Amino acid sequence: MLATQLLLLACLAWGLGARTAQLQKANDQSGRCQYTFTVVSPNESSCPDQGLAMSAIQDLQRDSRAQHADLETTRARLSSLEGLLHQLTLNQAAKALTTQEGLPGELGPLGRERDQLESQTRELETAYSLLLRDKSALEEETRRLGAENKVLASRLESSSQEVEMLRRRQCPQAGSTSQDMPAGSREVSKWNLEKLDFQELKSELTEVPASGILKESRPGQLGNEEEAAGCGELVWVGEPVTLRTAETISGKYGVWMRDPKPASPYTQETTWRIDTVGPDIRQVLEYSLTSQFLQGYPSKVHVLPRPLESTGAVVYQGSLYFQGAGSRTVIRYELISESVKAEKEIPGAGYHGQFPYSWGGYTDIDLAVDETGLWVIYSTKEAKGAIVLSKLNPENLELEQTWETNIRKLSVANAFIICGTLYTVSSYSSPDATINFAYDTGKKSSKALNVQFKNRYKYSSMVDYNPLEKKLFAWDNFNMVTYDIRLSQI
Repeated sequence: MLATQLLLLACLAWGLGARTAQLQKANDQSGRCQYTFTVVSPNESSCPDQGLAMSAIQDLQRDSRAQHADLETTRARLSSLEGLLHQLTLNQAAKALTTQEGLPGELGPLGRERDQLESQTRELETAYSLLLRDKSALEEETRRLGAENKVLASRLESSSQEVEMLRRRQCPQAGSTSQDMPAGSREVSKWNLEKLDFQELKSELTEVPASGILKESRPGQLGNEEEAAGCGELVWVGEPVTLRTAETISGKYGVWMRDPKPASPYTQETTWRIDTVGPDIRQVLEYSLTSQFLQGYPSKVHVLPRPLESTGAVVYQGSLYFQGAGSRTVIRYELISESVKAEKEIPGAGYHGQFPYSWGGYTDIDLAVDETGLWVIYSTKEAKGAIVLSKLNPENLELEQTWETNIRKLSVANAFIICGTLYTVSSYSSPDATINFAYDTGKKSSKALNVQFKNRYKYSSMVDYNPLEKKLFAWDNFNMVTYDIRLSQI
């Protein structure tokens, strides 16, 4: 608009510069006001006649029309320029708006990446906290083991002193000593030979010549109170003995075993171990020697063709028996050929958390071995959660016989079988748990027990019986332990 006003002023100035005009006001003869507009002719010195005047007026009118046309043309050009300027302004604003609207689209992926990085950071922080907690627990356990080591060292020193004292001194002979007893044995006759304390002392002080007094007995037996293949009721479980500690978090739960009927090339010393924390459990660590197992150096690693579930696996007659993950199928995997030899669904058996032990771990199907063969411990909907036992054919896994107990599976922490009798553990975490129930398959009856069982590390995820060694094998919170046992006289 300002440009238009400037142009009009320029046109007027040009008109004034081109011609000089005068406007006069005066009264005529009748007294009325009369305006006179006088324009000096650039070419004529005096006024021409009437015809010439008309011609001059026409010239002026043409000039006025020409100026008016020029003015309209200028206005039109100004209007066009203003329109172009307005359009340019709108285009610039639209471009700026488009740029601003495009920023969120460009920043969107960056925002998502930032959220992912923050989520990963939080996960790493959580994992780091767990590692710190585990590290603290391991350090505490190391300190505890160090203290126990000092106590054991002190006991060893005391035992050595007693051995030396027994060597130097002679004990007075008891009147009841038999005449055929070896001379060396008479030196220790003052001890009450019927007491368990002396038997334990004898096992520690092996240099004392007491072999002629006490008959040799296999581990877990009461000397001459039982036969070599002795079976009876479980009456005592000893203190846990720690053999090995898992190295990683995947070993918090697990299962380890030895074959009570080893097949060549395996021996009763060959040990297998499976860490069972994780979604796809396939690795089975094999240790040819006990020393390799204790040091953590496997001689072979088996990779199962199917993942296993729970801590219920066993090794028997050269084969690994385990439950296939997410199924009620029991699988026989021959270790020497590394191949599956048999599979069998356990009819109606719960699996994947339907009827586990109280500690969880998908322990719905638990395999066991005793003096009589291979067993499976489980439950069904028909049994309403009570423990069901079945005897399995170790070759084809066919069910040979089945028993239904009145012991709820979810109410006990673990179970194992000795001489055809099922025993259950009351708690997986209490340091002073008990063997609380026994079910005799021969009598088809159960009864309550109160045999002490110690969870030293307060999370026993596996307890099994080895009939060859007459010991319980257990996995207690990263630790592989054994328990000596005693059975009553039949």
